[in-house]
Amino acid sequence: MTDTPGFPPDFLWGASTSAYQVEGAAQEDGRAPSVWDSFCNLKGRVDNGDSGDVACDHYHRYADDVALMAGLGLNAYRFSVSWPRVLPQGTGAPNGKGLDFYDRLIDALLAAGIEPWLCLYHWDFPQALQDRGGWANRDSVGWFADYSALCARRFGDRVKRWATVNEFSVFTLFGFAFGWGAPSIADRSVHLKVIHHVNLAHGAAVDVVRALVPGASIGSVHSVQPMRPETDRPEDVEAAALFDEHWNWAFPDPQLRAHYPRRIAEAIDPYVRPGDMARIARPVDWFGLNHYAPVYGRKDDSLIWGFGFGAPPPEMPRTDVGWPYDPSAFRDVLLDLTRRYRLPIYVTENGFGTKEDERPDADGRVRDDKRIGYLRDCIGMMARARAEGADVRGYFVWSLLDNFEWGGGYGTRFGIVRVDYETQARIPKESARWYADVIRRSRNPG
Repeated sequence: MTDTPGFPPDFLWGASTSAYQVEGAAQEDGRAPSVWDSFCNLKGRVDNGDSGDVACDHYHRYADDVALMAGLGLNAYRFSVSWPRVLPQGTGAPNGKGLDFYDRLIDALLAAGIEPWLCLYHWDFPQALQDRGGWANRDSVGWFADYSALCARRFGDRVKRWATVNEFSVFTLFGFAFGWGAPSIADRSVHLKVIHHVNLAHGAAVDVVRALVPGASIGSVHSVQPMRPETDRPEDVEAAALFDEHWNWAFPDPQLRAHYPRRIAEAIDPYVRPGDMARIARPVDWFGLNHYAPVYGRKDDSLIWGFGFGAPPPEMPRTDVGWPYDPSAFRDVLLDLTRRYRLPIYVTENGFGTKEDERPDADGRVRDDKRIGYLRDCIGMMARARAEGADVRGYFVWSLLDNFEWGGGYGTRFGIVRVDYETQARIPKESARWYADVIRRSRNPG
């Protein structure tokens, strides 16, 4: 794919992070634990016993990070608010010092000419509310609405781009079906309740932000990856079809079409009350897409839904973290989503992970050629999808910084900027220079 893809000068170029993955300062200034703090304290659940206690120390180094973004030419930054930093008990009295941090971050972004894209929820659910039943408690809808209102009132004078939730399907599947992530539950009825309550919470947040932030542009962020059966055996085909509903459509379909996919609808019906679908399907302005690679599904009776992750074909290339390398799937997803939902699309995450610690060479340069190749292929496919009718208006690389990658700890690196976790020094990798050049040429196509 070309290094000079055709994008209009007003195309949005950004980078994404999330609070727990970069902020650190986990015990500072009144922040209370989230379910991920608790999960990291469980022995053997996170590689190397890592946690987000320090992460990238973005809480203290945000000004330097904003300067990095400005130097790359980014005009947007998607970040998340830490719910337990601004509401330590999840409800009740807000934490002024936590709110002040986001004021400082937002003001620094605006001063640098970078548009803040605020995501209300990127998985760091307050432990205090988990102790009251968490997302499985229908009261969570009201808790999330109140938290959203706090953020809207505090930041809505400066923030106009709002995302409700990041990757609904991933945190619900991993946290409540597979048991591989916080809060480490594997229970069908709990998982179904959580799906429905999180959808209701999304709808409530849309209404709250719409009412409190004049001119708000609101969306939500979905992980959509083509789901393919590991084999053509009927049991794998059926398992992959159910997996597809849970991974790709359990949230955007009710939010944008006011119904659940067929298989999920039958199971979730006992938890749906009259009027719920109308409360979920609130008007939004854009679709946030996180895309990395196709997923292969197979029959797996050791997991509660009878489906699990399969292996890609042996001839398919893989990334350094073992994910299939198939950038053409990105084009297919963009075109499919444009047809399916007819909303503007912002690619809110796309990136390349490696298990290598990409260290500076003798010239002080961090040469990550494989990441550049992946980004070149994906951005090229995005340009091709646009030419074929996909309504794609912006792209956020995952991620600005190497960071805490959930169960992988610090052993997986996705950043276009290297972080030395011992010193917290930042070094832009060659991929950052490449990305900055793509941005520059897209704005000056001559």
